[in-house]
Amino acid sequence: MRIDLLTLFPDMCETVMAESIVGRARKKGALQVCCHQIRNYAYDKHSRVDDCPFGGGMGMLLMAEPIAECIDDLVRHLGKKPHLVYMSPQGTVLTQKKMKELAEHENLAILCGHYEGIDERIIDRYVDEQISAGDYVLTGGELPALILADGVSRLIPGVLSDDSCFEEESHFSGLLEYPQYTRPANWRGLQVPEVLLSGHHANIEKWRREQSLLRTWKNRPDLLETADLDEKDKRYLAALCEKERDSSANESK
Repeated sequence: MRIDLLTLFPDMCETVMAESIVGRARKKGALQVCCHQIRNYAYDKHSRVDDCPFGGGMGMLLMAEPIAECIDDLVRHLGKKPHLVYMSPQGTVLTQKKMKELAEHENLAILCGHYEGIDERIIDRYVDEQISAGDYVLTGGELPALILADGVSRLIPGVLSDDSCFEEESHFSGLLEYPQYTRPANWRGLQVPEVLLSGHHANIEKWRREQSLLRTWKNRPDLLETADLDEKDKRYLAALCEKERDSSANESK
């Protein structure tokens, strides 16, 4: 897979994407990441890429032409248009499901806005979808773009050592991940659950599944509406709900 980041701060993006797991994946050829400086496509001697919005208002907008030239140049290089995402608070909120969908594309380009955003005509002509990293405001689209690029990258075959590294993580299966522990078994008087020391793999898997369900039920019950649950899961959740009702009834007496 190839990911292209279109930005005013390519050095910032390159620094992040050159480190750790993603950086190693790039070195071994499992993933290609390219960062493009939008300012290189400015058409005046001052390399200006922003201007005041028509109709007045606060802040500046990125102009259409430098972005369009950057995208057109990328299309010429690739021989086709990549799937282009614009990081924007107007977009749908990023989820693990969306990352899995984006990981299916051969070429993914991510456009980073800045200032008050970009000329709407770029969105109309080039952008395939808008994505938001969350309901908050940042100074630019680079950090959200890096979150998206990192999350998509680790779903690409060969980036992680084994697919199971991400298949059991929080959100991948629609549930939060179970608690995990490492040595020593007793740390400052806190003991690792006995089941994890038993060597009984079936019991360990059962415990982990129930812990995932419990954590999701407690912390993100909304995820249960779309999670892939079997009959055992549903019975376990029903027992949790019944236990909570009994506890509430006893407290009210």
